[in-house]
Amino acid sequence: MKIAFIGLGNMGAPMALNLHKAGFSISGYDISSASCEALRAQGVPIADSAGAAATDADVVISMLPASQHVEQLYLGETGLLQVMKQGALLIDCSTIAAETSRKLAQAAEARGISAIDAPVSGGTGGAIAGTLTFIVGGKAADLERARPLLEKMGANIFHAGDAGAGQTAKICNNMLLGILMIGTSEAIALGVANGLDPKVLSEIMRRSSGGNWALEKYNPLPGVMENVPASKNYAGGFGVDLMLKDLGLAQENVRAVKAVTPLGALAHALYSAHSQAGNGALDFSSIIRLMQRPENT
Repeated sequence: MKIAFIGLGNMGAPMALNLHKAGFSISGYDISSASCEALRAQGVPIADSAGAAATDADVVISMLPASQHVEQLYLGETGLLQVMKQGALLIDCSTIAAETSRKLAQAAEARGISAIDAPVSGGTGGAIAGTLTFIVGGKAADLERARPLLEKMGANIFHAGDAGAGQTAKICNNMLLGILMIGTSEAIALGVANGLDPKVLSEIMRRSSGGNWALEKYNPLPGVMENVPASKNYAGGFGVDLMLKDLGLAQENVRAVKAVTPLGALAHALYSAHSQAGNGALDFSSIIRLMQRPENT
């Protein structure tokens, strides 16, 4: 089985590397030469272009930043769908608009190519460890074709429904993640402002009714938890601008289906303000800085 992996950034690179270590025949590509060389140094073959990687591939996997990048890669007269062979499988792991995933699936089917949307949860740590959660939209048979690959990159695989359903479930999850990170940050900042030890407070809340994923694995205050972005000056992890993008996708969907998400809208506004203040490249847990008194930042 020949696999093309397009998009070798913070998430894509370790995912491709895990497939390579598992013995799959990988050909990677990224528009960043530095990203390509970093993965080549670890033994992963790098193609000269996305088209060169995809032409003879049995499976094409992509991990790209946004909807427009996915459309540019696959659609149009110069898109990869024009060079991919019939019967190939397309696995897009990007977090994009559900409508874009449905459009891509329809275009792929018209050319005899199977496609699933398989956005992930678990961050860079999960990508490195091979413990990602895949949230899949598409035909069940196509998911079964993809499963042997997904199992080498993740620990959990969910079939959310038809094409686009994976994206919809993902934005619901990330909207909740953004909201709970803000709430956790507010609670910790309030405790610190009252003189509480943040480690003690975090442990109390973790074991009480306020317990959540951020307190368990991703504490937003520096020094409380080792090996999380907060204790690395908010470097790495899941960027503020990426969270802002996902919250924006959620709000676009809210308007499309006339749903009501007041906390989701507020989270989008707060992350937007945080990004505009120059924090877009920091990990999303840095949102706690909005809630801290100056002497505690």
